[in-house]
Amino acid sequence: MATSAPVDYGFLREIVFRLSQNVLDASRDYLFDTRLTSLLRSQGLTQVEELIQLLRLRKNPALERAIAEAMTINETSFFRDGRPFEVLRAELLPQLIESRRSTRTLRFWSAACSTGQEAYSLAMLLRENFQMLASWNLRVEGTDIASEVVERARQGRYCRIEMNRGLPARYIVRYFEHTGEEWIAKPEIRQLCHFRQANLCVPPAPFYERFDVIFLRNVMLYLSRETRCALLASIHRLLAADGVLFLGSTEQPADPSLWRTVLCGGTSFLRPL
Repeated sequence: MATSAPVDYGFLREIVFRLSQNVLDASRDYLFDTRLTSLLRSQGLTQVEELIQLLRLRKNPALERAIAEAMTINETSFFRDGRPFEVLRAELLPQLIESRRSTRTLRFWSAACSTGQEAYSLAMLLRENFQMLASWNLRVEGTDIASEVVERARQGRYCRIEMNRGLPARYIVRYFEHTGEEWIAKPEIRQLCHFRQANLCVPPAPFYERFDVIFLRNVMLYLSRETRCALLASIHRLLAADGVLFLGSTEQPADPSLWRTVLCGGTSFLRPL
């Protein structure tokens, strides 16, 4: 009896790395079968091997990008790991507000925003705790490599499960409208948040202006050391001299010569050197 040839997952891993710099281990090849289901269906295909054969026959940049986006980790929640937000509220933002009184401007960046919960968490933090900033120029930027999740972030629409992950009940009542089975972010936080698609690992950087606070959490876990160094060097250029960078709880700067680690409130953040 003839047996089917093994699926060439290495071909797909190379596409993902080339377009997103994400390093996928072969032990996680099974994720291709689950995460590409919708993409296969949209192409009239049923098997991952058919998709590979299609791309071998004819190069399709749009389809390759769709594969890379589908394999991006989009795990997020409101106020995820609340300690960075608490340190920001109690320690860092009062300092930044004092030093920015002349310009009355603060810029934040959720550098891998997924469906937007981190960016909206920052907006709620500002509105809830710093009413004196009502007349300031506040801006929360959110970027992600995946166009689908960026569009969801722009809409600010979330289901019950998403709302129940890390979001205090009083924030739900104050900052969201309940419509059918969804909750929609109200204008007072949506107007602070701006989302765009961007690949952090491919120059040029998506911004030229500097930021006061950057969240780059749980991104570098999936990148090579070379890519991490290049990404953090780019982030370093975009962070204000007295700005703050938050990484994931298990992540460390790839080039310690550029950063000073500060321990505070049960978490840590980075200052540029």
